[in-house]
Amino acid sequence: MKERLQKNRKGFTLMELMIVIIILGLLAAVVMPSLTGKSEEAKRKLVCVQMKNLSEAVKMFKIENGRYPTTEEGLKALVENPAPDELTSYSQMGYLEDGKVPNDPWKHPYIYTFDEENGNFDIISMGQDGKEGGKKEAADIYLSKCQ
Repeated sequence: MKERLQKNRKGFTLMELMIVIIILGLLAAVVMPSLTGKSEEAKRKLVCVQMKNLSEAVKMFKIENGRYPTTEEGLKALVENPAPDELTSYSQMGYLEDGKVPNDPWKHPYIYTFDEENGNFDIISMGQDGKEGGKKEAADIYLSKCQ
């Protein structure tokens, strides 16, 4: 009779469920602290990847048009010809694949600056807080400082 009851047993006992829940809780307590902050780190790395892609598009703009976009024209110049009379070699498709300038992972627009004196440009993300300055996760990210 005892063998027959054990063969028909198909579920878990309350004690077995409690042990599994405790083990999962302990695993979560050990693993979660190491994962905390990884999301922000991944977003900061994604910013550098996106800015490098934008940088390549800006360089292609210069190759085809003989100059970089001005600060006033900004990154919008990569999707819409800012001076049709002057930029006759502007690509019909623009310089970004999907025809729009992406926002950073925090949904803030990238900032483009062009220094006319030395001919250099930079692309900036204001970071998590979307404000100039900041520290740690809220710090600004510059293309010139991305590795």
